[in-house]
Amino acid sequence: MNPFYENLFSILFIVGLVLSIFLIYLLVVSRRSRITQSKIEKAKESGFHEPVSLHPVINAETCIGSGACIEACPEKDILGWANGRAKVINASRCVGHGACFHACPVQAITLCIGTEKRGVELPHISQEFETNIPMLYIAGELGGMGLIKNAVVQGKQAVEFIARRLQKNSDKHYDVIIIGAGPAGISATLTAAKNNLKYLTLEQDTIGGTVFNFPRRKIIMTSAMDLPLYGKLKLKETTKPELINLWSEIISKNEIVINQQEKVLNISKSNDIFEVESDKQVYSSYSVILAIGRRGSPRKLGVPGEEKEKVFYRLLDPELYKNENILVVGGGDSAIESALLLADENNNVTISYRSDKFVRLKPKNLERIQKYSIDNKISVLFNSSVKEILDNEVILLVNNEELIIPNNIVYIFAGGELPNHLLEKIGVRITKKFGDAVLFHKK
Repeated sequence: MNPFYENLFSILFIVGLVLSIFLIYLLVVSRRSRITQSKIEKAKESGFHEPVSLHPVINAETCIGSGACIEACPEKDILGWANGRAKVINASRCVGHGACFHACPVQAITLCIGTEKRGVELPHISQEFETNIPMLYIAGELGGMGLIKNAVVQGKQAVEFIARRLQKNSDKHYDVIIIGAGPAGISATLTAAKNNLKYLTLEQDTIGGTVFNFPRRKIIMTSAMDLPLYGKLKLKETTKPELINLWSEIISKNEIVINQQEKVLNISKSNDIFEVESDKQVYSSYSVILAIGRRGSPRKLGVPGEEKEKVFYRLLDPELYKNENILVVGGGDSAIESALLLADENNNVTISYRSDKFVRLKPKNLERIQKYSIDNKISVLFNSSVKEILDNEVILLVNNEELIIPNNIVYIFAGGELPNHLLEKIGVRITKKFGDAVLFHKK
């Protein structure tokens, strides 16, 4: 064959091969884009697309579409890939791992709190977790970081910042008083012990803080973390008892004392010394760490009969109830998970929810509650509210019409009152975040 035609054939073959590969690439990109866009539309319908708190924001001009952030995210369908760029699908499900931020090779991702339309009230803290009051620190959920791993990291780092700044002048004062014994408080306590600080930890309930208030069989999603005085803790999922037992063993092994069932009433500062007043005693310290979470006190409905002994605001031991008429008020994950656990114990469970559909539920919870409703294991009353709680009945308003149902127990999951009153009383400045970036250091 003529060399000219041989070269031409080779060139045409290569061009054809390149065009075929490019066409396949375009088809794959188009398909992935359609799938991602479909997920975004579904997320909008379900109420998951609008962020609740911490969430990723992607700079489309900087993003190179490597997909590293999507692969790194340990959650499902938070991020997707469309038109050659990463896209946020279910922003409200983000729990703040920061894995996407660390994975992005061009720093096109920022983790933010709040949006331009929906602000989130948070105490004002520095990059070292210090409030506007010098040597008063906030760690964990109260500062906007709800993930256990993040809370553990913040508790540890806050104590390390304090340790570098402390000037020990007197043995009569504590170096640091830690308020709260949840993930952040326990981590701070262990770090204080590791650094030989004179510390005191106060907890109004018991070890575990917010985690302790989870239902006994609730699965807690966690990720690998470094726990002071223990080392690498590798957990992908565990139960509440297992996690609390682990913390208790570490605390006991290191002979650490935590003052449980001691509630802090006030914190004041004079001449660089804090006075922490509890319901049992007054303590003094050079520094304070607030690790009290965001829930604060349970939000009440304010209806007649709510003060009755059969009304509760948290579910600890669902297995103690059998064949009871139980009303669960609320439509969030806590309410649904509690209703499912109670229904599994052969109780007659009714859910009262003020909206016309469930929004922002975890996929598994939404799937299960829909199945339980279809199978008549749980009665779901949308567009309903509690009018009055009686001894053996509850009066509901369903589509503005009264409905009376038999009832022995009421569980109310209406969220919690933020501890803003305590913060304002102390003098901590509270700011509303409208899409403000949260600092994450690159690994």
